[in-house]
Amino acid sequence: MRPAHLLCILMLLVTLAVYAQTANHDFINFDDTLYVTTNPVVKDGLKAWTIAWAFTATTASNWHPVTWLSHMTDVQLFGLNPYGHHLTSVIIHTLSALLLFLLLAQITAAPWQSLFVATLFALHPLHVESVAWVAERKDVLSGLFWTLTLLLYARYVKNPGAGRYGATLACFAVGLMTKPMLVTLPLVMLLLDWWPLNRFCPAEGGGTAAAKPAVFKLAMEKIPFLLLSVLSSAFTIYAQHHGGAMATLDKAPLGLRFGNAVIAYATYIVDAFWPHDLAMLYPFPTFILLGQLVGAALLLALISAGVLYVGRRFPWLAVGWLWFLITLLPVIGLVQVGGQSHADRYTYIPLTGLFIMLAWGVPQLLEKWRCRREALMISAGLAVCAITATTWVQIGYWRNNITLYRHTLAVTRNNYLILNNYGIAMDQAGDYESALQLYQDALRIWPRSVTAHNNIGTVLERKGRYAEAIEHYREALRLKPDYVMAVVNMGKSLAGLGKVDEALTCYERALKLDPSNSDGHLQLAILLLKSGRRDEARQHYEAVLRLEPHSARAPVNIGVELAQQGRFDEAADYFRQALGIDPDSVEANFNYGVFLTKQNRNNEAAGYFRQVLRIKPDSAMARDWLRRLRQLE
Repeated sequence: MRPAHLLCILMLLVTLAVYAQTANHDFINFDDTLYVTTNPVVKDGLKAWTIAWAFTATTASNWHPVTWLSHMTDVQLFGLNPYGHHLTSVIIHTLSALLLFLLLAQITAAPWQSLFVATLFALHPLHVESVAWVAERKDVLSGLFWTLTLLLYARYVKNPGAGRYGATLACFAVGLMTKPMLVTLPLVMLLLDWWPLNRFCPAEGGGTAAAKPAVFKLAMEKIPFLLLSVLSSAFTIYAQHHGGAMATLDKAPLGLRFGNAVIAYATYIVDAFWPHDLAMLYPFPTFILLGQLVGAALLLALISAGVLYVGRRFPWLAVGWLWFLITLLPVIGLVQVGGQSHADRYTYIPLTGLFIMLAWGVPQLLEKWRCRREALMISAGLAVCAITATTWVQIGYWRNNITLYRHTLAVTRNNYLILNNYGIAMDQAGDYESALQLYQDALRIWPRSVTAHNNIGTVLERKGRYAEAIEHYREALRLKPDYVMAVVNMGKSLAGLGKVDEALTCYERALKLDPSNSDGHLQLAILLLKSGRRDEARQHYEAVLRLEPHSARAPVNIGVELAQQGRFDEAADYFRQALGIDPDSVEANFNYGVFLTKQNRNNEAAGYFRQVLRIKPDSAMARDWLRRLRQLE
């Protein structure tokens, strides 16, 4: 076995070892909820109906059925224990690094440079977000299919045939169903045709005139790939527009988008060589400093001019630079989606272009050095050690919500989105005062944040300050009149004040805005049940079951309400129904355990609290209840 292959195996083992710490990490309440933990379809695992849903859903403002199937497979294998979900991403990422090495080594016949590029891809800190964040499974999957498609393409180029071409096209189609980031791959194929595949070269003796038909033929060869890219782009734009993820011009004017795009390109270059202050989310700017914009534009212009000047002599410089520029285009922010100015995860595929420039450029610069080989080995080794250490530290920040958000807030400014999610994490931990403070901090940064107003309302409501909560819900609805969540929450606060008729009106309004809003149906069912209107309550309860057929949420909440009314036999039936729907529901097991303790059935209750701890080992409430039961023995 060649030394480069042995070192490749070592690189893969190091990658697995460095990322193995994610096995002890939690899910994050930013998008992991949407993709896994609170998604009732994904939580049901692989079934005929969930597979059908994956191919039709535009949930999360995207159409990526293969990504949904990947998450469902993890649930099927590991349930909602995060370790398996994290390790799946690690394995996919490691496999992508191996395929990248094999691809570059095959098409360039330069195993050492190929190994260096694959190692940087595997261990660069900018890629931590893609691997350590479960919700970014689409990133690592898209990277896998990107490289696999190029490997199949290289095989086709070496030995053309309809079967190989079809396999390449099919792999590309599957890749687009993981994440539409792959839409630029046909252009990258053309770049590789130039270097290192040398397909632009005319036949011997053909001269320059023969090159034009060759280029035309290569372009026509990519047409089916381009058509798939156009189709995927259309699906994506529809999904993002339909899901409300696409920013409007009043929120992100074109001038600001272009300025931010130039700065983002420059930022990615700087972070590639000096990865520092990396964060989960970098807020989109409200203004741009002229000096920063000019500096970024000059950096891009100088690199582009240099590449243009020496591109014919050193084609790998041009290919690497264009790879970087082109593959970033879909996510550079000209079509603004989300509240970020740029994101580490967007570099997962583009950085390979810069790595190619570095891997082939440095040896060229040191071509005439007497100790060239030793210098290259030492500098490459030091670079890999440095990025590996930085990556190890960066992975640690992703341990849980608290560590991640604290770090992000420490290295960014005016990050109201992260303050909101940090507040949610503290709210879930039972620290309501800290949560309220964080929501208020978010509101000070962005007074028009409907999410912050709504979240403040939920904390105030939990503390029994219903009138104050209602004011925040009203403000959220003034800013966004169709914000269904605020309408439902206002109904809860009105019910808390005893204003039953007004609460009913709120719930009915919510269901007019969104007839499929299961929370509106559930709250209306509970309120009608309290009012003695059992038949009407039953209709809305059944609506929740139709909307969430595999969720235990509805029977648990109805069971709690019936228990509070003293209708214990009926409550027990609902708790048992909840456990029949989802035996691993933390809420169903915990609430049934509490219910059983009130019935003095302590031995049975203890079994349900133990079940909670089996599903969620860090549940402090279940542990506290078990402690109380032991004291009663």
